[in-house]
Amino acid sequence: MDVMSMSAAESAPEGPWLVAGLGNPGPEYAGNRHNIGFMVADLLAERIGGRFKTHKSRSQVVEGRVGGRRVVLAKPMTYMNLSGGPVTALRDFYKIPPGNLVAVHDELDIDYATLRLKKGGGDNGHNGLKSITKSLGPDYLRVRCGIGRPPGRMLVADFVLKDFSSAERKELEWFVDRAADAVETLICDGLERAQGTYNG
Repeated sequence: MDVMSMSAAESAPEGPWLVAGLGNPGPEYAGNRHNIGFMVADLLAERIGGRFKTHKSRSQVVEGRVGGRRVVLAKPMTYMNLSGGPVTALRDFYKIPPGNLVAVHDELDIDYATLRLKKGGGDNGHNGLKSITKSLGPDYLRVRCGIGRPPGRMLVADFVLKDFSSAERKELEWFVDRAADAVETLICDGLERAQGTYNG
C-alpha cells in the first residue's frame, strides 16, 4: 500500500462497513436494470468467498474482509421502495459508523456503463434511496451505476423493471466488475481516491 492510500485508509472511520446493493427479490427481477446493485453485491461476495445467508433484518448478508477492513454485504429482501427498514436494522445490528454506509444502485441520469461515486445528495426519484434517506438521512455514500434514460416514450417504471438489452449485456459483466472494484477502492482508499479513478 502506498503512502497516499495509507493516509486515506487511516483517516477513514473505524468500525465495519455496510455495503447495501439495492434491488428487488425474486428470480423474475434478477436481470432487471433496477437490480444492478444486487449484481454488484453478488460479485463482491464471490470475491471474498462468502455466501449470502438470511438475516433477521429482512436481508441476505455476507460478512468478510476487503483490504483488511471488516465488511458486511447486504441485499435487502423487501422490495426496493422499502429498503430503508432493512438497511437501518443492519446499521444498528452491526454498529456501522455513519461514514461507512454505501448504497450501490442504478441511476437513470448517467449513461449506461458509467459510474459516479458521491456522498449525500437527493434521491433523484429512486425509491430505494428515498426509503434509506427517510430512515437515515441523506449523508451516506453512493455508488451510482448508470443505466441511461428510457427510449422514446417508455415509462421509467417499465424501463427499470426490464432486463438489460442484448447490446447492454455485452458490457454488463465488465460494468459490474468495475462497480465492484469501485466499492473496494472506496472502502480501502476513501471517496476522493475512488472518485478520481472511477467517476465517468
